[in-house]
Amino acid sequence: MGSTLLPDTGAEILIPVCAIIGIAFSLVQWLLVSRVKLSPSADHRNAGGKNGYSDSLIDEEENVNDQAVVLKCAEIQNAISEGATSFLFTEYQYVGIFMAAFAILIFLFLGSVEGFSTKGQPCTFDRTKTCKPALATAVFSTVSFLLGAFTSVLSGFLGMKIATYANARTTLEARKGVGKAFITAFRSGAVMGFLLAANGLLVLYIAINLFKIYYGDDWGGLFESITGYGLGGSSMALFGRVGGGIYTKAADVGADLVGKVERNIPEDDPRNPAVIADNVGDNVGDIAGMGSDLFGSYAESSCAALVVASISSFGVNHELTPMLYPLIISSVGILVCLLTTLFATDFFEIKAVKEIEPALKRQLIISTVLMTIGVAIVSWIALPSSFTIFNFGTQKVVKNWELFLCVGVGLWAGLIIGFVTEYYTSNAYSPVQDVADSCRTGAATNVIFGLALGYKSVIIPIFAIALSIFVSFSFAAMYGIAVAALGMLSTIATGLAIDAYGPISDNAGGIAEMAGMSHRIRERTDALDAAGNTTAAIGKGFAIGSAALVSLALFGAFVSRAAISIVDVLTPKVFIGLIVGAMLPYWFSAMTMKSVGSAALKMVEEVRRQFNTIPGLMEGTGKPDYANCVKISTDASIREMIPPGALVMLTPLIVGVLFGVETLSGVLAGALVSGVQIAISASNTGGAWDNAKKYIEAGVSEHARSLGPKGSDCHKAAVIGDTIGDPLKDTSGPSLNILIKLMAVESLVFAPFFATHGGILFKIF
Repeated sequence: MGSTLLPDTGAEILIPVCAIIGIAFSLVQWLLVSRVKLSPSADHRNAGGKNGYSDSLIDEEENVNDQAVVLKCAEIQNAISEGATSFLFTEYQYVGIFMAAFAILIFLFLGSVEGFSTKGQPCTFDRTKTCKPALATAVFSTVSFLLGAFTSVLSGFLGMKIATYANARTTLEARKGVGKAFITAFRSGAVMGFLLAANGLLVLYIAINLFKIYYGDDWGGLFESITGYGLGGSSMALFGRVGGGIYTKAADVGADLVGKVERNIPEDDPRNPAVIADNVGDNVGDIAGMGSDLFGSYAESSCAALVVASISSFGVNHELTPMLYPLIISSVGILVCLLTTLFATDFFEIKAVKEIEPALKRQLIISTVLMTIGVAIVSWIALPSSFTIFNFGTQKVVKNWELFLCVGVGLWAGLIIGFVTEYYTSNAYSPVQDVADSCRTGAATNVIFGLALGYKSVIIPIFAIALSIFVSFSFAAMYGIAVAALGMLSTIATGLAIDAYGPISDNAGGIAEMAGMSHRIRERTDALDAAGNTTAAIGKGFAIGSAALVSLALFGAFVSRAAISIVDVLTPKVFIGLIVGAMLPYWFSAMTMKSVGSAALKMVEEVRRQFNTIPGLMEGTGKPDYANCVKISTDASIREMIPPGALVMLTPLIVGVLFGVETLSGVLAGALVSGVQIAISASNTGGAWDNAKKYIEAGVSEHARSLGPKGSDCHKAAVIGDTIGDPLKDTSGPSLNILIKLMAVESLVFAPFFATHGGILFKIF
């Protein structure tokens, strides 16, 4: 079919080098953030400042006592960091037990396919050749599952540590102006983005090379066992997203309802007992959960592409460079994101509040444009001019430029989804302003307008996803869809940097309020937070869009592996699966919403109790019991994350074993179609309600001022809308994209067992 311009050795060097560059860049960014000192003595030593611009002058201008403020910020940061670390360790202990049990299950199910035989077997897609035994697939799938789970945990934990390290530093930098604070928050986000992207790539590359020592020329078996990596990543992401989401929203709803609505005190007021739990929640839900989630998407899209490639001409003819095409795209993505990050931190300086959001949007556009060029070069040098791709039993001839278009369409569909999400969730545009305006007549009309906005916001993203599916499948079958998903995730480092920036800025605002810093500093952190809120919604849009493409690619790989020739929705076996699968996202959402509601109920009661029983709490002379609120959130989230997690993890196993692969294919299709719609509408509804509240609070325009100020009936109606939207945008919505991916990748991993021993009920009857 033709050779490639990039030799195999070049590909083997390029991938780890790019990953190491990514890790090195993240460490450089971390060192730059660490220059902001959290000790008063260091600040005073630096009082000379560069350009004669001294810190002591800034402090006088802001009318704050430097020593007291820095110490207070350090103390609050320490409390948030300890709370977040404690929660994650507790969560990982429980999830660790679940993962160990599931790893044993993988080994037993896959090992039993050939009766735990150690003899070689005919290859699945070429019966004339002998491949490694099913027992080997069982062992290596279990190892890659544990590897993916560990990398996912590490991604989330490191992200949380970086965010809690940077939050108080962002607050202190806000004294020097909004530009300095923005750079600190964004650099911290970049540390997480690059560490995650580079670690995910490096661990996967090392695993492939180690597994190859045993598998040799059996590339089909090698890449089938690698799918466990994606399963491990998404399994941990599910518990991280659900557990973290319940934690953060229980605290947030409790703090808002009692603090803002009942007691008329500002957000993040130190008198509010739930304020530390609320700030801890931003880190364990929005940072650790999101990090694990996007790592899972990246791992699964890579695994889906590699599985399909291994049974195409790349795998059959043992062409290493084209085989590693998905990893080369991710490698180039790291270099592109590195260059893009410099535009935000070094090439352009932010001087005013209104420049923040455009700077973040520029990141998305620059990374997409540069990545398009990068993908064109990679497709030219790493692919032969013509090759064949496995397409449900036949081999489809594909040209290298067609594969470039597949990746490109995914990349640009991601940008479109991002901008549509921004339009529907940013308070700079009419949809959110209309929601804010509806608060004039109370919370009920606010809720009605918000729900309508969420449903409407689904339309364009679904068309973008549908178009990218049609184009990529037409050109390169299921492999095209897998690389389209990878295209959407190729700028993951920039996407994560923008995403992590939001919760860091949110925490910075909370610390400024709790430390008693001036109103001007709070205004600056609020401006950073408002922009971060929109970018967080954009990040969720990317995650949901890529999840749709990833799960469809995994679905295609599952259908191929389970030897299903056609999925016919008119057969009862498939249709019952389809309708049950479409119901699952509703069942899952009901469980997560109820969990947040019951945890928030306990939190509200505790916060009310403290306000009513602690003498001098409202006057500021009494001290709230922060630890008790942290304990309520921790206990509730650990207890409540198990049932939704079990629902997602056990459904494919139960359906596959009892009803067989055809019914399971229906379940996967139903969950995908229904889950994407609910996830987009839930995330955007919640984001719109949140920004409608911030629009009224900021009072920047004449219209916004007519709805305010804080504490007015309009504002209270907006706060109620925001609290309803909290579990939608931060618990149920983001967790649904993991549901559709996780069920698909789990079905793929267990496909050999289901194909051999599944459908017990249909066999009996």
